[in-house]
Formats: sequence, structure tokens, C-alpha cells
Amino acid sequence: MNLDRLRILLEDVKRGEVDVDEAIQSLRRLPFEDLGFSKVDHHRQLRTGFPEVIFCQGKTVDQVKEISKRILAAGHLLLATRATTEMYEALTTLDSSARFNELGRTITIGEPTGELHDGILVVSAGTSDLPVAEEAVETAQVMGNQVERLYDVGVAGLHRLLNNHETLIQARVVVVVAGMEGALASVVGGLVDKPVVAVPTSIGYGASFGGVAALLSMLNSCASGVTTVNIDNGFGGGYSASLINQLHFSK
Repeated sequence: MNLDRLRILLEDVKRGEVDVDEAIQSLRRLPFEDLGFSKVDHHRQLRTGFPEVIFCQGKTVDQVKEISKRILAAGHLLLATRATTEMYEALTTLDSSARFNELGRTITIGEPTGELHDGILVVSAGTSDLPVAEEAVETAQVMGNQVERLYDVGVAGLHRLLNNHETLIQARVVVVVAGMEGALASVVGGLVDKPVVAVPTSIGYGASFGGVAALLSMLNSCASGVTTVNIDNGFGGGYSASLINQLHFSK
């Protein structure tokens, strides 16, 4: 139940259009609903401004479908990350408008209310980083943002990035997704006066150690405005960028 629906319910109780027992029935799933294998946090949107997100990796198709059913029944937007085609097909039986970003491995159902906020730019170093970049894009979009993409502009061909300097400096917050040595985040951080959220990926040869090299490079960035999330955590990068961007519009 989102804030608008809760406000309407309380106003209906105040006017006598809904009795207390009916209101209690509507609120019975707060703060969570116990499914045995999962406790669905219906209270999260009231606390944090966005509903619980399903991390699908390690879950069965049936588990993802049941959790999704409860989230949708509570009137929330749905975002599922690290999803499979089989999970998407199962969720289309709940809502035919379900959207699957196969590259980003995300499923979304529902649209954010109100005007989309511009200002977020997602930058990727290489094409191999796109699954993580797309996860960041989908996350920021479902949270109510209009997201721009700037892909395949890694430091091996720095002119590709510099050719898009205007796009970089016009952004309000930049998510930089890079594997290998992860240098792109520092380069971008040295070009812009806005927050940079760095997302290291596990892309790279042996000595990249599954993204640890990029992670350490980003953590040790000499560009002061760079903040780093975990390896392959496009969701965390997109979520953080959205929170930063929303501050501008909440003034």
C-alpha cells in the first residue's frame, strides 16, 4: 500500500465511509506478509519511498511468481532483478503488461506516477558491461527517472568519451559501469562536478579477479566525487542515482 492509498483509506475512515474493521482488514499485511519461504515487506514503500524489489537469483520460478503476486496485490510497482525468461513468462500470467529487459535481466510491472525526472546518465566502458548497465537503467527508470545512456566509451578509446563531454556535464548524477581495470569512473569523475556512482563489473581477464581489480580501482579513485557500489550491482547503482536525483526535485 503506497502513501496515496493509505491517505485515502484514512480519510475514508475519518468521513465514516469505511469502518474500522474494514480498515484493519486492508492494513492486515503491514508491515509484512509471511509466505513461509519469504516475508514480503509491504511496509517498505512507506519507509523508504519504493517497494520491495525481488532478487530472483537463487529463487525458483514459483517463488518469484508468488512473491510478485503479493506485491502486485498490495498495489505496488514491481521490479525483479536477475530474472530469467521462464520467470518473465510466469509473471505475464499475473499481468500481461509485464516487461522483460532480457539484456538487463529485469522484469517490471507498472509505471511510476507523476512526471519522470531527468538528470541521470548511465555510462558503460564496453559492450560486455551492458547487462549491468541495463540493470541500472531499468532500476532508475521504474523509480521515476528519465535515464540517458552513453555506452562503449571506455578509456581504451578516450576520444569516444570526450566526444560526449556535453552529455556528461549536463547530467545531474552519472552511473559509470566498467570492468577490466575500472579506470573509466576516475576519468569521468575528473570531468564532471556532479556525483559519480561507480559500478565495477566482473568482466575482464584472469588478473581482474572477477571484478575485484575494478572494485579496488574505483574505491581508490583520486577523483573525489566517486562513490562505489559492489561488483555487478547495477541495481544498487541505479537505486543510489535515483535517490540522489530525487533530492533535486524535493526542494
